[in-house]
Amino acid sequence: MEYIFTLKYQLSEQDCDPDALVERLGAAGCDDALVGVGQPGRLALEFSREADSAVEAVRTALADVKSAVPTARLIEASPDLVGLTDVADVVGISRQAMRKLMLAHRSTFPMPVHEGSASIWHLAEVLDWLKTRGGYRIDSGMLEAARVVLEVNVTKEAIRHPVSGQNNTELLTA
Repeated sequence: MEYIFTLKYQLSEQDCDPDALVERLGAAGCDDALVGVGQPGRLALEFSREADSAVEAVRTALADVKSAVPTARLIEASPDLVGLTDVADVVGISRQAMRKLMLAHRSTFPMPVHEGSASIWHLAEVLDWLKTRGGYRIDSGMLEAARVVLEVNVTKEAIRHPVSGQNNTELLTA
């Protein structure tokens, strides 16, 4: 199956030559990605990777990038953090219809990651919720990729911001 996902990185000073970067990425197996280097010090790769599972697709892409650019630091994997408009686009309904669903089912609709004038959700959680309701066009590859990149992002943040001396679960239940 083909999985589409994006990996965004922060580059070190020595990895800022776009031509050399593209060559190294291609040689490392990232020839199935569109490479974006428009923002100085940043790298974005939109993969369209064939694999037996989304886990395999994302894991091999992460490894390929690491072998080509060992000093690059992962910023974000997507599709993960989305607004209602993004979700509506994915499932083929209007933003207004998506908002009505959220408001009508506040008790069961997934909790946002950030709530404010522009609220943000994890795509995988909203797609899972919609799938259980039925009647929505949910691409299985997109859902599987969204679940995997959610796990990648959560793991990355847990490593980046460890809570010393405590189990992270204890913080939420204290």
